Amino acid sequence: MEGLSGTSWRLPLLVDNGDTSDSSNGDSHQTPTGITIYNNTIVDSVGGGIYIGREDSSYGNSPTDIAISNNVVIGSQGILFGNDSDKASNSWSGNIAYATGNATANGGGILSDSELEVVSISPNYTKRTQLTTSDVGTGATASETTSSSDSDSSSTDDNTTVDNNSGTDNSSELLMNTLDASLPPSDNFDLSTWNLSVPINNGSGIATTIPVDKLIEGYELTDEDGKDYFWTNTSDGGMVFRDYVGGYKTSTGTSYSRTELREMLRGVDDEIDTKGVNKNNWVFSNAPDEQQALAGGVDGKMVATVAVNHVTSTGDSSQQGRVIVGQIHAASDEPLRLYYRLLPGHTKGSIYFAHEPSNGNDEEWYEMIGSRSTSADEPEDGVELDEKFSYEIDVQGTTMVISIMREGKDTISQEVDMSDSGYDGYYVDSDGDTQEDYMYFKAGVYNQNKSGDESDYVQATFYYLSKTHN
Repeated sequence: MEGLSGTSWRLPLLVDNGDTSDSSNGDSHQTPTGITIYNNTIVDSVGGGIYIGREDSSYGNSPTDIAISNNVVIGSQGILFGNDSDKASNSWSGNIAYATGNATANGGGILSDSELEVVSISPNYTKRTQLTTSDVGTGATASETTSSSDSDSSSTDDNTTVDNNSGTDNSSELLMNTLDASLPPSDNFDLSTWNLSVPINNGSGIATTIPVDKLIEGYELTDEDGKDYFWTNTSDGGMVFRDYVGGYKTSTGTSYSRTELREMLRGVDDEIDTKGVNKNNWVFSNAPDEQQALAGGVDGKMVATVAVNHVTSTGDSSQQGRVIVGQIHAASDEPLRLYYRLLPGHTKGSIYFAHEPSNGNDEEWYEMIGSRSTSADEPEDGVELDEKFSYEIDVQGTTMVISIMREGKDTISQEVDMSDSGYDGYYVDSDGDTQEDYMYFKAGVYNQNKSGDESDYVQATFYYLSKTHN
């Protein structure tokens, strides 16, 4: 919906108050209940966006059992999301607001970050062509216009699902930031809660960390001794990460180099430690209550749209073509490492991930597209270099779900049960001492080749990056 002009009781999407539970006499206003509003995009409307209840309503009964989820509102006027209802039965989740001009993103009863994500860069959206009766026919039935949310799923592996309802278009649409190729990455992406590791010497023989305050001032790193590491693609505005095999590592205990963002929930507040259960990191919701209260967030979801542009082709065959493009990192272990791999001689690559338990159990591997094997055949439906795809990492307690989305293709999802992985708020360090555990997201390129030519490299371009926590 775009350019709507209604205000007051004619707001774009309003679940208004009522004055009765029975309006059968036709002379009253029935109080709304049991309504779900989801998957809407509202752009540049005078009245703002979506509301439960209305402050200036003349009716006293607030709506109940209203669910508002996965909506996007973009605008410069009005209140984009308004909650003037005091009924605890109503719920909000997964909504996004981008406010400019005189707009207020979060009005009325204040919504939490998990209920409404207020972003500083406009989400990309696809403008739909308006349908007419000649498109769908005046006699179209409900079965002919079923939403894709009603689709069936079939299992392709343990807890791996591919949406394959042949009667419905279930193809994915990739999220894309609105990008300006003339601007640095921090002007196209919200990097206010990330730092950046670049594989150049910090003077002590290890990689350099670019702090949040420097990163958000337009930082780029190109032509450093003839090599480029982090910049905006001048043709499409994407955020480019490049890492060379011969780059400096983040520590003496790390085997591989990287050009990679590390989540920093503290932002520019350097008085909060980088490590530990504190406002810089997050925890799973099965962690002790006292840890949840101290942490910067509970559970988490990260979504990215990325294209891998180049992979290594030299060195040990077991390491060629591998790059990690997203992670959940714990204090000592890695609950998730998401890989792209393109083998020599192939044009289509694989996507898979590893889950490393914290309690010493064997590492678990999950293949989503193609195989991780060094001798695998080329995947028929693999991902080519420069092909955009999206990934979503969603953790709720001991359940982690990884999803891969590609334009025009079905979404592939894999669920991991972490209840036996030891992520209960604590881990045992190398000295045998029990320590508090914590989490943070990572995104970029983590080169998985340490044996190739020093000038060989991996490169990926990001077109969308967001994360949320409860």
